[in-house]
Amino acid sequence: MVKSNYTFEKRQKELAKKKKKEEKRLKKLATTAGNDQADQAQSDKDTPNISGDV
Repeated sequence: MVKSNYTFEKRQKELAKKKKKEEKRLKKLATTAGNDQADQAQSDKDTPNISGDV
């Protein structure tokens, strides 16, 4: 009878879970960075009020 290699299967599941979580984190980070760049580009287009009026 063949013995099941439970620890190997468990480790593979853990690695897959970790990889998926990391990909999600990177995707979220890229989305956030993209939004920051868009916000920065928008603020660069805004002209500052240099007339001295407060």
